[in-house]
Amino acid sequence: MQAYGLTHLVPLSLLTAGIVAMVWLGRRQRSEARPSRFSRGFALAIPLTTIPLQAHEWVTDFDLFIDLPIHLCDLAWIAAAVALWTHHPYPTALTCFWGLTLTTQGVFTPDVQDLPDVSYFTFWGLHLMIVLAAVYLIFGLKLLPRWRDYGWVVATTALWAAAAYVLNLVLDANYGYLRYKPESASMLDLLGPWPVYILNEILLVAGIWALITLGLRMWARQDGSTRTPVRS
Repeated sequence: MQAYGLTHLVPLSLLTAGIVAMVWLGRRQRSEARPSRFSRGFALAIPLTTIPLQAHEWVTDFDLFIDLPIHLCDLAWIAAAVALWTHHPYPTALTCFWGLTLTTQGVFTPDVQDLPDVSYFTFWGLHLMIVLAAVYLIFGLKLLPRWRDYGWVVATTALWAAAAYVLNLVLDANYGYLRYKPESASMLDLLGPWPVYILNEILLVAGIWALITLGLRMWARQDGSTRTPVRS
């Protein structure tokens, strides 16, 4: 699809409106001790939307080299659904860091077929729901990750990258763009050739996540309305 053409600007507009709604709604629900009906309804909506769309693609046009559900976004929607249902700190932190940084890269530099391809709806439904879940949990409900949550997310992401790279070698695939960059323009183009861009990406992402954690912890200290994620 054409970046920042009409079929790109429409989902970006929906995302903008959704962010405003998620922050407003989340702020109204901060006083609730347990996940609200909306939170759990949102949690159910993610798999109920994502699974049928992905299943349709697998049945009609499955490609072993790109369609296995091992992209970080495939893991991120699972984390988002669990976080929305439980408000537990680990999936909430995964949703925060994966959703607000890595998933947004796909939002602003999409690598997907344009309309009327079904993959268009799969891509945008998945990415928008992950980002909106992160915004609702973090900036709405203010369920802020702590430094130990940051560490767990970094370790989890490193484990995923190692497993995905091995699978890429076995399948001669490129999940996570760990072997080469996407054909369309992306932020990876700014990070040098392979394998330099992999190292730069690791350092950049870990650094950005650390800055996000620092900023959120400062926000937590300044505002007594901060909630502690459910840890049971």
